[in-house]
Amino acid sequence: MQTVEEFLAYSIHLEQEAASRFGELADAMTSGGNKEVAQLFRRLSDYSKLHLGDAKARAGFREIPEIGPEEFVWPDLESPEAAAIWGADPMIGRAEALQIALAAETAGYNYYKSVLDTTDDPEVKVLAAEFVAEEAGHVAELNKWIVACEAGMTAPAD
Repeated sequence: MQTVEEFLAYSIHLEQEAASRFGELADAMTSGGNKEVAQLFRRLSDYSKLHLGDAKARAGFREIPEIGPEEFVWPDLESPEAAAIWGADPMIGRAEALQIALAAETAGYNYYKSVLDTTDDPEVKVLAAEFVAEEAGHVAELNKWIVACEAGMTAPAD
């Protein structure tokens, strides 16, 4: 990732997909009666929407390359933070749903960390570092939820 414009194009796409997928997971948890995890997934969707808004704001005065969905080069088949689609199954258990969310947020963290570690552009480094810090917070929050779930709690103590 060698330009800010390319970084922002990828970030916008990644965060759009994450917001959408976490929204789907929240809807599935709501329909399955899993209110606490639905709220967590809605919050993760909202975090992705905030990242998306930030990326779009930073892109506002730049010429962002138009990259078709099939042209993005990701570590896997989908953008890193797109949670596994089977997580939208309303019959999925809380523990499995949390693991799916953790995998998505960890993949997002790893993606931005990889950009941070490999770019030579100082401006991309600054942006990537900000996104790494945000994703690290999401991973930490999900780990708290997993510990609480394993302890039989519906949500972590704040």
